[in-house]
Amino acid sequence: MLRFLTAGESHGKGLVAIVDGVPAGLAIDLDAITTELRRRQTGYGRGRRMVIESDRAEPLSGVRHGVTSGGPIALLIPNKDWENWQRTMYVEPQMPAGASGVDRPPVTRPRPGHADLAGFVKYGHDDMRNVLERASARETAARVAVGAIARQLLAAVGADIVSHVVAIGQAAIADPSTISFEQARRIPADAPLHCADPAVEQQMIAEIDRARDAGDTMGGSFEVIAHAVPAGLGSYVQWDRKLDGRLAQAMMSIPAIKAVGIGMGPAVAYVPGSRVHDEIVPGGAAAPIGVRRPTNNAGGLEGGVTNGEDVRVTGYMKPISTLMSPLRSVDLATMTASPAAVERSDVCAVPAAAVVGEAMIAFVLADALIEKFGGDSIEELVGNWNTYRDRTAARLGERKGG
Repeated sequence: MLRFLTAGESHGKGLVAIVDGVPAGLAIDLDAITTELRRRQTGYGRGRRMVIESDRAEPLSGVRHGVTSGGPIALLIPNKDWENWQRTMYVEPQMPAGASGVDRPPVTRPRPGHADLAGFVKYGHDDMRNVLERASARETAARVAVGAIARQLLAAVGADIVSHVVAIGQAAIADPSTISFEQARRIPADAPLHCADPAVEQQMIAEIDRARDAGDTMGGSFEVIAHAVPAGLGSYVQWDRKLDGRLAQAMMSIPAIKAVGIGMGPAVAYVPGSRVHDEIVPGGAAAPIGVRRPTNNAGGLEGGVTNGEDVRVTGYMKPISTLMSPLRSVDLATMTASPAAVERSDVCAVPAAAVVGEAMIAFVLADALIEKFGGDSIEELVGNWNTYRDRTAARLGERKGG
């Protein structure tokens, strides 16, 4: 079983992640983790925080001489901005001598769409900064570091993951299913919004510019594509083992994600079955399980189990809830009408959410991989995978011709 926890606040000393269940013997590329963290900080429409931070994860345990030991992996991501927030975010009962930054007043005006009010009520806080600091999407930096390790585990069996931005506001790719894994992988790293269609990307930029000029924010959608995922991950025998449900929950756990689609997603409700279900045809020697699908409307999952096609999961992100032209709210200290609080924020963070989406999909698939093939070492896991792959190919090969 693969699992992780994160800790830390947006403007605290740093973020911490603990990953448990990674097999021993997996070589960890620390530079690859840094690359994923930097990807999360890019994208047209991001705010000033991305200029301040230069994220890097420092392994504290579970890795020795560049290789996993089988024990829990602890990662630390320091917050560079901590020096500007020590007088607000100190952990001691009294402010330490020499604390830097400024004294910020309590947050008492909740932002519509944020966790501010719900957390205020749930935990009984007087200052909603206790809520927003933890509910902040800054926490997702720790998830991306965890996901980078999961990606390296998946790579041991040849699987890889990419993403692309599908829509920002009204600017959208007409049919995302036409964007192949290879097309998404070829998107330049410096593309402003990581969209596969440069013309649509320019329309997306215009949507963000209009929102910024109005003091508003903009949401959108992105698709994560996992390629060469082994068939047979997940299970149909119990509700909580169905892999599509696990993937959907992981995607929905990302801040501001309000809906998830797998394959065709919501479009399956509006067309007949003959245009939804993926036909099965002989695949030839190159097909991993002996058959292939001319289409992939199911998004690589049937009955909660991977079927050998690319796993395709779409996340739909609402606009960020901090508006520079704030919406109406109530100051809970006085119970009088007041504009919502304004915190430093982005205009659009859909490309960043796509990177977080890749991390969460990678983690769930890596967990399913361990669940299926087991092993306390990466050598044992890969050996089990090779045996399963060869046995499946042999079984289907025996049926050819009669």
